[in-house]
Amino acid sequence: MKINISLPYGKGHITGGLPKKRLNGFIRGRIDEVKPDMPGIDIVRRAMENPAGSPRLYELAAGKKKITVIISDHTRPVPSKAILPPMLEELRKGSPDAEIILLVATGCHRPTSDNELRAKLGDEIFEKERIVIHDCADESMMVKLGTLPSGGELIINRTAAEADLLVAEGFIEPHFFAGYSGGRKSVLPGIASKKTVYANHCSKFIADPNSRAGILDGNPIHRDMVYAAEKAGLKFIVNAVINSRHEVIGAFAGDAFAAHAAGVSFLEGLCRSKPLPADIVFTTNNGAPLDQNVYQAVKGMTAGESTCREGGVIIMCAECADGHGGQSFFDTFAGGDSPAGILRRIEAVPQSETVADQWEAQVLARIMSRHSVVMISSAPDEMIRAFGMTPAHSIEEALAAADSILGRPGDITVIPEGISCVIAE
Repeated sequence: MKINISLPYGKGHITGGLPKKRLNGFIRGRIDEVKPDMPGIDIVRRAMENPAGSPRLYELAAGKKKITVIISDHTRPVPSKAILPPMLEELRKGSPDAEIILLVATGCHRPTSDNELRAKLGDEIFEKERIVIHDCADESMMVKLGTLPSGGELIINRTAAEADLLVAEGFIEPHFFAGYSGGRKSVLPGIASKKTVYANHCSKFIADPNSRAGILDGNPIHRDMVYAAEKAGLKFIVNAVINSRHEVIGAFAGDAFAAHAAGVSFLEGLCRSKPLPADIVFTTNNGAPLDQNVYQAVKGMTAGESTCREGGVIIMCAECADGHGGQSFFDTFAGGDSPAGILRRIEAVPQSETVADQWEAQVLARIMSRHSVVMISSAPDEMIRAFGMTPAHSIEEALAAADSILGRPGDITVIPEGISCVIAE
């Protein structure tokens, strides 16, 4: 007898059947149990009317001439259409004549396209607001603010540094090495120089056992990020929590740290689950836009890593319509070295010599040194093989490949929304 499963994949789902007798069970967060009690934009407005640890946004805006709003890029399913209109309303209520710039926090990602911005923001905001796209490699856009606790230089976008008021939108979800997304991450890595991002994402910090999903205390990456947000003067955030349908189920507004802490507290009770150890683990990157490339898919693999037995197989379901997601990331694996060899090499790299995408490669090498990976995607098979992974195009094909790798039928755990889960004892 088979159990039919349906997993997020691109803008839809991929479905298939698994042998019931081999299925250990599902690891799910409880985020979909929270039913929105009003439209997302109204949930946001309610949060903004009761800000945590801060005056109302319009009060902060009073008398300000240059206001920068950090907004998310194309790699994040932030519900900007629900968040930005109330933010812009309050900012203009407080300072009708202020110059407002929307600064797209691309971090070290590729620039967000006009079509992606229009889809994300809606026609009115896209056409009427001034939008600047951060480029981490453009030193002319940057200004130095000091030194991070880690010792790296703190360099951020000049548009943010020179604002009279710096605020940010965002969303909160588990993050595979920063603990949780949102809040301070709008600054670092969002609008930081690549030098600053590289220092923060160094091999020593990525290897730290506290640099994991769901951990903030003692997390050295988080510590740098908090410092950067403080030095940048991030005064106010509006962060949402969304369900698997990308609906707003909670919003948290106010002081950048108090509001983020409130959002994390809300989310923690919904996303933590105990491991369900298995030989084979199906996981996902929660569908589009998060599963757009192999680089991003590493995040969902870490959920599988948390419950897959040593020597087991992680089956990653991610469309990867954008391909590998980073040339240096791809080249690290296409060079032919073993995952263990790649990991040893990266872990020996000093902070000052961190290179592009090293952190993602380090996490993937860590995973692949302990587990085999089967990748269900639309990416070319030869690309997936160059990474050292096994390509597949259906749930059944992937399971057959996993059984072949193990040399026997293994038991199975399924994580339908890998990015939404913190799996720990």
